[in-house]
Amino acid sequence: MTAPITLRGAGLGAGGLLLTGAAFVFGYPELAVLGTSAVIAVVFALTYGLWRPKLDVNRTADPDRVGRGDGSRVTLSVRNASRFLAASMIAEDVCGRVDLDGLADAAVVPVPVLRLRAGTTTDVAYAVPTRRRGVVQVGPLRVNRRDPLGLISFARDHGGVARIWVHPRIHPMQAVPAGVTRSMDGRVDRVPHGSITFDTLREYVIGDELRHVHWRTSAKVGELMVREHLDTSLPRIVVLLDDRAASYPAPESPGGEVAAFESACESAASVIAAAVREDLPVVLHTVGGAAVAHQRGSAQAHLDTLAEAVLRPDGGGEILVEAANRLRQHRPGDTLVYLTGLRGLTDLGVISALQGAFPSVVAGVLGPFEPGEGQTGGAGMLMLRAEDGPDFAAEWDGVGRW
Repeated sequence: MTAPITLRGAGLGAGGLLLTGAAFVFGYPELAVLGTSAVIAVVFALTYGLWRPKLDVNRTADPDRVGRGDGSRVTLSVRNASRFLAASMIAEDVCGRVDLDGLADAAVVPVPVLRLRAGTTTDVAYAVPTRRRGVVQVGPLRVNRRDPLGLISFARDHGGVARIWVHPRIHPMQAVPAGVTRSMDGRVDRVPHGSITFDTLREYVIGDELRHVHWRTSAKVGELMVREHLDTSLPRIVVLLDDRAASYPAPESPGGEVAAFESACESAASVIAAAVREDLPVVLHTVGGAAVAHQRGSAQAHLDTLAEAVLRPDGGGEILVEAANRLRQHRPGDTLVYLTGLRGLTDLGVISALQGAFPSVVAGVLGPFEPGEGQTGGAGMLMLRAEDGPDFAAEWDGVGRW
């Protein structure tokens, strides 16, 4: 809570004190009356502003996860929970993107709760800006109370915040990489739960075969647990997003978008969406250290991480080496897709060195083509040079054989 005195209130209070002091020094009772009246007015304003209305604030976002440019609305419900007193105030909601420094592009949305009677509710709905990828935070509701004379202005925050994840655009892709080994029935084995390698235990669902029930574990936990198997003929895709600011050109304006990085995020989202559509295991890593494991049939966690991705100004070549060492140690897949900007071409040797851990390595370089630019890449590593997200999807589908 903040309680600043307005310029009018400060002037009136200082003038009242001066007049009261002058009245006692020079013996003018009229000045004492004027000075005392001014001081009483300021005290009354403080008393009026200190009263805090009881407000119940509920905020819902529908939907809270959208693609870039799609519509999302926030509905705000404000109820005066006081029994007798009406709440006369000015309220506003703050809406802005979350970045490393806090809120960016913050906008103020006025909320009409002036003269809200006891027990009544007012609702307001407004559109959330989704023209940029990122996480949009809405709230808390800031309520400003001013006394009738405008001497005091109190601001308090009510209610929590809501977040809307604006995912990068997804461009259709038809091709998917082939696994290291092929199944007997074709490139991709469509057996629902596989029958090659044990992976994990999960709860029983209707339709599971009883021969897959692990009875010893089921007796311990008190519910049926089923063995989950992993078909090793399926390709396991690892997407590594370069989120170092040094790999991309500087934005045209402070706080502006970096088009090449947005294209890299769109390319990552497109690869992940294609893998999930084909029910293929896919994991997401960023050079900065974020990681999302495979989730069967869902790409929400991956897309949320891409929405939260921001360029890190402190990321040099060392952080890329650390990310490569993590992948080399854990080996979460067999096909590595590395996405970077044009300035990241000089670091492709670090990624090319991962071919011992990943049989298939693909490097996607995003950004406008430059005069005299050549196709460079490590030996045995496939490089896809694309100008933006749709161009990368076309280059991806244009690969003759994975």
